Amino acid sequence: MPKALPVIDMSGPVCCAPVAAGPISDDDALQIAMRLKAIADPVRVKIMSHLFSSTDGGLSGGELAAVLGLTESTVSHHLGQLRKAGLVVSDRRGMNVLHRVRPESLQALCGALDPACCL
Repeated sequence: MPKALPVIDMSGPVCCAPVAAGPISDDDALQIAMRLKAIADPVRVKIMSHLFSSTDGGLSGGELAAVLGLTESTVSHHLGQLRKAGLVVSDRRGMNVLHRVRPESLQALCGALDPACCL
């Protein structure tokens, strides 16, 4: 039977000492690893890329599905994983839900990996 992943709150940006600062705690390592795992999928990387390039305040799941050539349910699944990791935020606008990147979360993750990367 596969080992169950721990349930942690990943809604906020990762905040811990940088990996380069020395040995980190198990909890901090888990926080970083879970966020990296969420983005470690080619489709999710492409979703993040499209969301970063959006200038209209976000993209809907349907727009992402059309541009990626995937079903809306597949895109919805991937967006859910990115949202749980705190990397994407979704806002309802009328009948649509628009998704956008949380740049502060990515900057915090970069800073946790290498404190000199976000200068």
